Amino acid sequence: MKRILTIQDISCVGRCSLTVALPVISAMGVECAVLPTAVLSNHTMFKNFTCKDLSGEIEPIMDVWEKEGITFDGIYTGYLASADQCRQVCRLFDRFAGEDTLVLADPAMADNGKLYAGFDDSFPAEMAKVCAKADIILPNITEACLMTGMTYRTEYDESYIREMLERLLKLGCSTAVVTGVSFAPELLGSAYLTRGGKPSYVFTRRCSQCYHGTGDLYASAVMGGIMRGMELDSALELAGEFIASCIETTASSPTPRWYGVEFESQIGNLTKMVRERL
Repeated sequence: MKRILTIQDISCVGRCSLTVALPVISAMGVECAVLPTAVLSNHTMFKNFTCKDLSGEIEPIMDVWEKEGITFDGIYTGYLASADQCRQVCRLFDRFAGEDTLVLADPAMADNGKLYAGFDDSFPAEMAKVCAKADIILPNITEACLMTGMTYRTEYDESYIREMLERLLKLGCSTAVVTGVSFAPELLGSAYLTRGGKPSYVFTRRCSQCYHGTGDLYASAVMGGIMRGMELDSALELAGEFIASCIETTASSPTPRWYGVEFESQIGNLTKMVRERL
């Protein structure tokens, strides 16, 4: 069984970050080790929340792992709370990302044309350094614009996405994936480009509802799929189908949870889709 490490915060209540990454990746048949960057009482879409920064624990944890000879087949980064955490993660890559270790970075820092609260304009450059050390990166259009200097647009064509992918590759990664891409109102998906290749697209049906934490679910499913041996396009397709089913389930629930999608009931469907693709 492959072992991956995921590095992101954990919200004690609310479906996002480690709260979804751990069960989803585990259900896909991949051992999931965790390195929490912060502990929140609940995610920040709630009116009130507490947050304990764990930056001071990251280096000591790495030291112990190194002494114990712990290794990882993959490393997956999500939300990082500060420039210092970005630098710590870069050092972690240097220490634990061997020649055969797949590194996937989800630069979770912005959406809808704006940075998340708590980040300043200098943060995207720090996140770009994390992405430069990754094999695969999964920014959304906003995050891609912030790291490449492109102008954010809500209306665009394939040439705009192609230029975005090419600029992302110049950061240093091997494969760039841009999520949240759409050229037709009924479809939503991702565009990707690998060095030496040409842009490709994977689309699924668009759901009208929008819920917190779907990006974390998507990245987790992509990472799990790749670690199970899927090609990138197959992993992206699986992740898109899984997210769509989770959104539809949440929307049809008599008591929908505004703070995240009801992914738990779709875990069985996810494992079935994994088996069908292997």
